[in-house]
Amino acid sequence: MKYDFDEVIDRRGTNAMNTDGFREYIFKAEGDMVFPYKDDEFIRMWIADMEFATPPEIIEAIKERLDKRIFGYSQVFDPNYYLAVVGWTQRFYNWTFSQEQLVTSPGIIPALYELAEYICKSDEKVLILTPSYAFFKAAADYNGLELVCSELINQEGHYTINYEDLEAKARDEKVSLCIFCNPHNPSGRVWTKEELQRVGKICLENGVWIISDEIHCDLLRNGQVHTPMAKLFPDSDRIITCMAPSKTFNMAGLMFSNVIIPNETLRGTWKARHYGFENPLSIVATQAAYLHGDEWLRQLKNYLDENFIFTKQYLNRYLPEAIFHIPEATYLAWVDISAYVPKEENLPLFFANHAGVLLEDGKMFVANAEGYIRLNLACPRSTLEEGLRRVCKVLTENPLILNLT
Repeated sequence: MKYDFDEVIDRRGTNAMNTDGFREYIFKAEGDMVFPYKDDEFIRMWIADMEFATPPEIIEAIKERLDKRIFGYSQVFDPNYYLAVVGWTQRFYNWTFSQEQLVTSPGIIPALYELAEYICKSDEKVLILTPSYAFFKAAADYNGLELVCSELINQEGHYTINYEDLEAKARDEKVSLCIFCNPHNPSGRVWTKEELQRVGKICLENGVWIISDEIHCDLLRNGQVHTPMAKLFPDSDRIITCMAPSKTFNMAGLMFSNVIIPNETLRGTWKARHYGFENPLSIVATQAAYLHGDEWLRQLKNYLDENFIFTKQYLNRYLPEAIFHIPEATYLAWVDISAYVPKEENLPLFFANHAGVLLEDGKMFVANAEGYIRLNLACPRSTLEEGLRRVCKVLTENPLILNLT
C-alpha cells in the first residue's frame, strides 16, 4: 500500500490540542485570546503530534473492536499483546524482555509522575540533562523533589554530554533518579552505545536509578540505529524503559504506553498503587501498530527524511545565520535563531502575532536553550513550505518589529 502523507486533514472541532487548545497550552491564556490571524489561518508547528492520518491498519483494528459493542473495564490479559510488543523490539532493536516486566500506563508522562514518587524519598533529587523535555522537570516538581540539571555541551548545534559534570552531580547522595531521554528531545540526538554506556555506568555506580524515555526511538533518520539503554546493562534491574506507539503512529490521544520495569520490588509497588484499567480501543490499536505498522513506518521515515532535507535547504537559502542540523531522530527541527532575535523576546507570541505560525521555543525546555525554536515537521510538504516561508519572511524582512512586540 502507498500511504498519502501529502493529504491535508482538517482537525478543527475534534477537541485536538493542536487546533483547539493552543491558547491555554502555549500562552497560558483563556480561550478568547485574540490574534491578528484567525485560527484556521495559523500554520501549526508546535505540539508533537503529526498532521498525518493514523495508519489504516490501526483504524481497522479499532473498528473491529467497536463492533464488539461493549467497552467495559479493560486490562491487558491476552498474551499476544506482549508477543506483539516484544516482537517489535526484537525486529527493530534486537532487544527482548520477559513478559512479567511489562506493564502499561496511560502515557509516559503519567508514568514519570508515578515512578518518581515510587523511587525517590521526599528529600531526594532528580537529575536531568538540559535542554530537556519540560515534563521531566514537572515530574520532579509534582512530587516535591529537587531538580538537578546537567547542561549538555552545545557545539554549533551538536549536543554532547558533559560527563564530568554529570558524574559530579550523580555523586550527590541525595540524587536517586536520572530521567534520561533516548533519543534526545529536543535536539534529536541518537546517543551512541558508548555514550549510553558511560551515562549508565555513572548513574548505576552512584546508586542512581534511570528512567529511559524512549518514546522517539522508532522515528529515526534512515541509516540510524537506536539502542535501548537497558539492553546495554542486562545485569541491572535499575533501568526502567518507557516506550509508546503514540509518537510513531500518531495515536497520542489514545493515551497508552509500555513501561518495562525489571526490578521486582518496584514493579510490585507499581502494581499495588497504579490504577490499572486501560482503554480497550487503545489496547487493540497498540497491538495492531506493532503487528502491522512496519511498512507504514518505513514510508513515513522516507517522507520525514525528505521534509528535513527540504527544511535544511530552505533555511540555508533564506535564513543563513540560523544554526540547524538535520536531527538523527524525531520529527522535530531544533533551530537556533539567536542571530535574528533578542534573547528576551517571547518567540511563540511573536511568531503567532506576526507570522501566523504556532511553535514552541527554547524556554519550554527547562534550561540551556535560549534562542531556539522547535518546529514540528510531521506535516504535508505544502504545510511545511508555507510555515518556513512565514518564519523566514518575518525574521528577514521585518527585523525592527521584534522590538515592538
